[in-house]
Amino acid sequence: MTDDWVSLFSGGKDSSWALYRALETGLDVSRLLTVHPAGDSYMYHTPATELAGLAAESVGIDLVEVSPDDFGADDVDDAGAQGDAELEPMEAALREIAAADGVDLAGVTAGAVESEYQTSRIRGMCDRLGIDLFAPLWGEDPVALAEAMFDAGFEIRIVQVAAYGLDESWLGRRYDADALAELLDLREEYGVHPLGEGGEFETYVVDGPHMDRRIAFEYDAVWEGDRGHVEVRDARLE
Repeated sequence: MTDDWVSLFSGGKDSSWALYRALETGLDVSRLLTVHPAGDSYMYHTPATELAGLAAESVGIDLVEVSPDDFGADDVDDAGAQGDAELEPMEAALREIAAADGVDLAGVTAGAVESEYQTSRIRGMCDRLGIDLFAPLWGEDPVALAEAMFDAGFEIRIVQVAAYGLDESWLGRRYDADALAELLDLREEYGVHPLGEGGEFETYVVDGPHMDRRIAFEYDAVWEGDRGHVEVRDARLE
């Protein structure tokens, strides 16, 4: 048996960068694991995760998908207990993977940057499973991370926004050097995080050096007063 790694994968820029860096480092990533929450979530990226199958096909790594019931994250009294509960279906899926014939689960990759809330729970999960955590974004400068993604050739699209200064025109927009410059201005004015760590925006990677084919998708922009998201109508590999 070889040491198998599982990439905790939403298809967003952070989890995709963690996967890319893991592959560059030589880790044997044998599976991607995507959780599709039915509603809002404290622990998971939610928009456009339906593209995960195409992303996995382009990357060339098997995908494991988990579709739990609605977590009820829109009405929570205890955020800590909520995060713990949301992690359970992911941990169960990893236990199932680890129990499969021919698998020697060594660890997981995660795209955590600054969220101690999420990262502490993933670390705890890894401790319970007796596996390692590869989190190459953790504690790094967010602007330098964004620039590294651009330099590597990532094509990143913004699929959700929820912050002052981000209007409907940002939906579907490419997250690139020009967008980053505007976000840095918005950081000065409104405190917007340049990587969206506060939930200001969410992204999806449609092409990159770790992918064989680009994801093309058509969408409708759904705007709800002061926030919005893209609703994917059609998607394919080019």
